[in-house]
Amino acid sequence: MTARVGYRRIYENPTPGDGKRVLVDRLWPRGVSKEKADLDAWLRDVAPSADLRRWYHHDPQRYDEFRRRYFAELEDPGHQAALERLHALAAGAKVTLLTATKDVDHSEAAALAQWLEGP
Repeated sequence: MTARVGYRRIYENPTPGDGKRVLVDRLWPRGVSKEKADLDAWLRDVAPSADLRRWYHHDPQRYDEFRRRYFAELEDPGHQAALERLHALAAGAKVTLLTATKDVDHSEAAALAQWLEGP
């Protein structure tokens, strides 16, 4: 993919530099209206499984293992339609992955951005 992929919290105000805005959380964030979110897509099926999220529990010490497990989950056929949609949104454009997670640098959005940009 040649597009740049960024990530940030959905609670931050949208900016023109965001490009396509894609929510990658499985659950809708509290206190955010659909208008304020200003999304191009909500791809809940690209989010980590509930079991993986519970195991991780946003513990930064588990982040490397979380990423490894999440990347393995992304290979599962259940994620493919959402990933194809994400690739289509990012084709030739900047994409910003959004999450409600407080520690955005240790979130599924950060991991997914890394996965999309490749090695």
